[in-house]
Amino acid sequence: MWCSVTATCASDVPVKQRIGVLGGTFDPVHFGHLRSAIEVHEALALDELRLLPSARPPHRGQPGCSAEQRLQMVRLAIQGASGLQVDDRELRRETPSWTVDTLHSLREELGQQPAIFLVLGWDAFCGLPGWSRWEQLLELANLVVLQRPDCDLDLPEVLKDLLAARTTEAAVADASHGQIICLAQTPLAISATRIRELLGSGRSVRYLLPDAILDYINQHGLYRP
Repeated sequence: MWCSVTATCASDVPVKQRIGVLGGTFDPVHFGHLRSAIEVHEALALDELRLLPSARPPHRGQPGCSAEQRLQMVRLAIQGASGLQVDDRELRRETPSWTVDTLHSLREELGQQPAIFLVLGWDAFCGLPGWSRWEQLLELANLVVLQRPDCDLDLPEVLKDLLAARTTEAAVADASHGQIICLAQTPLAISATRIRELLGSGRSVRYLLPDAILDYINQHGLYRP
């Protein structure tokens, strides 16, 4: 059983804080993002999971709405969701949203003791060798790899070796960094790209994202032709 963040265990050793990090453009945030966040939070017994909207995503095209609008939608989406928080640090940087820089920033804030869990989709994990300074990620955090139901990407050999050497079961993942945890997730094959396409053609996106987000999109005329 996990002790609370502020308590101490029987040995009087301070409890290690467990922080999850889920980044993305959230363009817009939808039930796929939110369900993944909840499942990771529960599976890893996290103290908190932070959703980090990306301001200038280096691997994607320009988002369909402003960074501030995407930030506000994430804030609306997690209202009342215990354990989920919004972190806007990437929006406060003027440089591209390199994940390694975000993790360095988190370590400067939190120190070396807390366990940080960086959440990645399977497709993002397969593309890690193309990320800036990707080899440093495991020096700063653990990786939580979510297996998406529509994934058909082949894994590069370097990542096969990494999985073989670093994979740890979720139930025993307790290092501050350096471990890889693979988690299956509820199969919600919801795509932000598809949501934008539907909105752009005037079709309904109800039940793909929270009503509060749909209301915000309608109020601000987002993703329209």
